[in-house]
Amino acid sequence: MDGSGLARDVDLLWGLREAPRRGPRPALSVDDVVRAAVEVADADGLAAVSMARVAEQLGNSTMALYRHVRSKDELLALMADTAVGRPPAAPADLGWREGLALWARALLDAVGRHPWYAQLTISGPPVGPGNLAWLDAALAALAGTGLDEGEKLGIVMGVLTYTHGQIRLGLDLTAGHAQDPSAFGREYGAQLARVVDAGRLPALHRAVEAGVFAGGPPDLEFADDLRADFEFGLDLLLDGAAAHIARRAAGQASKDAR
Repeated sequence: MDGSGLARDVDLLWGLREAPRRGPRPALSVDDVVRAAVEVADADGLAAVSMARVAEQLGNSTMALYRHVRSKDELLALMADTAVGRPPAAPADLGWREGLALWARALLDAVGRHPWYAQLTISGPPVGPGNLAWLDAALAALAGTGLDEGEKLGIVMGVLTYTHGQIRLGLDLTAGHAQDPSAFGREYGAQLARVVDAGRLPALHRAVEAGVFAGGPPDLEFADDLRADFEFGLDLLLDGAAAHIARRAAGQASKDAR
């Protein structure tokens, strides 16, 4: 077996690593350890996760955890692959656009249930069963588009990058809004109006004058505002994918007609 870091990650995440053969049969499983770690992170944040704290959550010794997980880094990798669960099953008659939109919204909601997830470092492509299941579901949504596999992956990575960016930005903004709601909406627009002038920042000045930064209706929740922004951006991204699919279809039709 290749001793590379990638091979070790695959063995860890897919349960391919050989379990210790000596000693009594362990009372815990890897799933138990990861589930407890997710519970700790959900309750107290990612910074609270340590081998000792997870062992306390399980009512076991720290050494008992090391039979299954060799380090905190391994534990975090397992948490990252497990916490978001599996993607929802898309109806068989759903079009590619609706399927990708359903996928992106489901990912947004899944990570939203575990805010600490956005603090994890993404240091490489997905290799675990959980994250690969999400990748497979997104690629499957594009099955009937006529695109080649590389193009499908390119579109999926664009939607994935956008969704992860919105997740991280949304969580940060939500935390900031909770600390100081007055820094958003109408107060923000009023402060911009004080310092943004048409001479130095003409395009931004037009947006301020148009009331873009004045905030939404008073009864609009901040989370709803963020969700509306996400949906608008997702529509634009899928519009671009639709245009590419249409160009590819037109090009293929032209070839077939020759």
